[in-house]
Amino acid sequence: MEFNTKLLHGNAVKRYQDGATVPPISQVNAFSYDSAEQLEKVFDNRAPGFAYSRISNPVVDAFEQRVNELEGGLGALACSSGMAAITAALLNILQEGDELIAGNGLFGGTIDLFQDLKAFGIQTKFVHHLTVEEIEPLVTDKTRAVFGEVIGNPGLDVVDIRSVADFVHTKKLPLLLDSTTATPYLVQPLALGADIVIHSSSKYMNGGGNAVSGVIVDGGRFSWDAKRYPGMKAYLKHGPFAYLAKLRNGIWRNMGGCLAPMNAFLNIVGMETLGLRMEKICENAKLLAQALQQTEGVTVNYPALETNVYKQLVQEQLHGMGGGILTIRVGTKEQAYRLMNRLKFACKATNIGDVRTLVIHPASTIYLHSNEQQKEAAGVYPDTIRVSVGIEDAQDLIHDFTEAQKEISVYGGRKERR
Repeated sequence: MEFNTKLLHGNAVKRYQDGATVPPISQVNAFSYDSAEQLEKVFDNRAPGFAYSRISNPVVDAFEQRVNELEGGLGALACSSGMAAITAALLNILQEGDELIAGNGLFGGTIDLFQDLKAFGIQTKFVHHLTVEEIEPLVTDKTRAVFGEVIGNPGLDVVDIRSVADFVHTKKLPLLLDSTTATPYLVQPLALGADIVIHSSSKYMNGGGNAVSGVIVDGGRFSWDAKRYPGMKAYLKHGPFAYLAKLRNGIWRNMGGCLAPMNAFLNIVGMETLGLRMEKICENAKLLAQALQQTEGVTVNYPALETNVYKQLVQEQLHGMGGGILTIRVGTKEQAYRLMNRLKFACKATNIGDVRTLVIHPASTIYLHSNEQQKEAAGVYPDTIRVSVGIEDAQDLIHDFTEAQKEISVYGGRKERR
């Protein structure tokens, strides 16, 4: 099956209760069993079933299966947010004294998390670009994982997944990738060698901006060495399911970052149009980027532009689509604010992946806690605007942005748009 057909008719899509085409919302805390013995077996993972919604829930399980099938993984686990997913995915394998190698061009919240991990004795070494050449000198006997974003948010660096995966595997390290901005519509990182894929499914998967969530997908192919990853020792008996078994029965379960049933349902409904939305969003983003590239006073960063350094990799790895985010620079913070305030069709909001076009000034919001060096490394400057392109008609978006820029250029910000 092709992508859109799989969304509607894949193996994870079952005949639900009473002929429903989507699973019912299991809005309950606990599940009753006929005997204490049966409940014990479910709690001990010796029998299938659901015991408590913090641990598992039918509609959440359905969402996990849908995402897992799209990514081609062994299994998936849903979380309360994208940040909860990144935290659980890493703490499942890292402990005091371990080192992590990560790309600089990460979401600001992820950078903040890596600062928090220092309190647990986990150090992060950053590279400017997540490439073999930059990773290799930083690998030590303490390195335990490599982490990056397939398309950096908002730096828009693109990771060459196959080359990085091949290299880190020679060092017996797993590659964990946040693929939120790429989505499985553009690429399935597991098929190119990545080991763990993470999504903030609040974004493009959900699509409507109505449910916060995250999900972790394991490829099940990495060989976990009990000496290097001592926490995995008790779970190696599960074979390729070792990572997921430890995650579900350990840090994820105990931290309590579970996904709410209603949010899982909203994600399932939203996911059914993921392919259609991403096609339109990527088309709009490229057209808007091309138009702004010709607009005086604007510098554009978008991976699918002919002049972009990642153009060839986008063509080879992402089917020629650069995703739904572009960034623009307009000279000063004041100019950035003036432009944003004159837009009619772009909401000033801190989400991405919505059906609506959203704009934000990253330096004063999502990178508020980052220092100047971290901001610059992530492609965030005082005059940077991040644009998460929606599904509006492209000509309306182009007219909105170009006219707003012309106004602030001609009138120096003194004329208010009516």
